[in-house]
Amino acid sequence: MLSPEISGNEEFRQQVLDDQELLDTPADPYLDTLVRVVRELFEVETVLVSLIDHERQWFKARLGLDVAETPRSVSFCGHAILASEHFIVEDASADPRFADNPLVTGHPFLRFYAGQPLFAENGQALGTLCLIHSQAKQLNERQLRLLRDMATLVEGYLKLRSVSQQTAQLRVALSREQRKAMLDPLTQLWNRAGLEHFLQRELRLAQERGLQLGLLFCDLDHFKSVNDTHGHGAGDQALWESARCIAAAVRPQDVVSRSGGEEFVVLTQVHDQQELLQIAERVRSQLDKTPIITGGVQLSLTLSIGGALARPGETPDAALARADRALYQAKANGRNRVELASD
Repeated sequence: MLSPEISGNEEFRQQVLDDQELLDTPADPYLDTLVRVVRELFEVETVLVSLIDHERQWFKARLGLDVAETPRSVSFCGHAILASEHFIVEDASADPRFADNPLVTGHPFLRFYAGQPLFAENGQALGTLCLIHSQAKQLNERQLRLLRDMATLVEGYLKLRSVSQQTAQLRVALSREQRKAMLDPLTQLWNRAGLEHFLQRELRLAQERGLQLGLLFCDLDHFKSVNDTHGHGAGDQALWESARCIAAAVRPQDVVSRSGGEEFVVLTQVHDQQELLQIAERVRSQLDKTPIITGGVQLSLTLSIGGALARPGETPDAALARADRALYQAKANGRNRVELASD
């Protein structure tokens, strides 16, 4: 197996990547949308926005692959970042460089790979936009131009994100190691520890801005039947897709977390209860109208949501408990609905 070479400027390249504050951050609805479009455009099974870290490739956005990272030593993207243009492997099983690669001989049984490097403003390669398929393929000149264009869109978004206020706040608030401990590996949302961290911060920021902290406790309806009928693999994929729907329905500044199992919590700064209700209904509706496809089966999932506004002097945990009780009320009243805790 041919492992990727390490370039002479690797230390500088790694520092540039670290400075972007992209690694070990929650999934991004905009990049999720882009990889979905790319997968449809090229008719491949998997599309990734892959970042090449010290000893791993970590996926900022992924569709068609159920892991968050793989070792750099077996990565195709590790080879792609050494190129100034696309890196194409039409049939890995017939290529002596990759035929014995564990990604070829085992899951996902990779055959076709096309990676377009993603560059920072100073020209350092951060990772790739890549296409993966389990059957050999070729790309024509038009498709190669489209891949380059789509990679340019990814680069542009990553550059805008790196200078955004949200990234600056994240850089100050959490170290990379803290982020890794607060990120749910399955859904790529903040986990329970992340929720507890952001509860205090979002409450403080809401008060400083003259707003109120809204909490939405969301639970997938009848989710046990998904695992029982289709298996836990399909259930995990359904959780991933549901997380994408929820994150896409809220605003960029809102905090979305997986509190456990099939439960999600959204923290949002709002003016009043009506605004909180509008956001909750948007989240509920987004999942209700989006078919979840997993294992070749189309599922129709719904959400029950309980919401609450943090009261003056109330602890975040107490507000979250009231949202949880409102969730149980939504379940009791028929599911696939929103109930707000009374003020």
